[in-house]
Amino acid sequence: MPRPPGEIRAGYPHFLRIPTRWMDNDIYGHVNNVVYYAYFDTVINTYLIERGGLDIHRGNVIGVCAESSCSYRASFTFPDVIEAGLRVSRLGGRSVTYEIGLFKNTPDARPEEEASAEGRFVHVFVDRASMKPVEIPGPLRSALEALET
Repeated sequence: MPRPPGEIRAGYPHFLRIPTRWMDNDIYGHVNNVVYYAYFDTVINTYLIERGGLDIHRGNVIGVCAESSCSYRASFTFPDVIEAGLRVSRLGGRSVTYEIGLFKNTPDARPEEEASAEGRFVHVFVDRASMKPVEIPGPLRSALEALET
């Protein structure tokens, strides 16, 4: 049975270019499945730091991963450059659910329209000291609202 088509670029309001690294390839000659989760972390946390003011070193509030998953449609290899699309599918008081699309660049450096991989990632925001869930701070909430689809 053929697989349904992947998500398309137009469904994501934010993108980050992420180059693959030599060490990302596994013995089979493609980016290893666990590396995709690092790409998810990279696009999410870069966005939160740059747009939401998240202070990962000294801030009182941090985001911790409560759940993540990935559907693989096509592989990446070094030296591909990935376009990671990011959107928010659910924004709660203390948690957020992101959806990520990883898009391969074509030989003429244009990203493909259909995602090669699709991820889901749930962040719970907690107090750094107690690790107890807290309300999402205003600047982070505003940045996340901009990603809602």
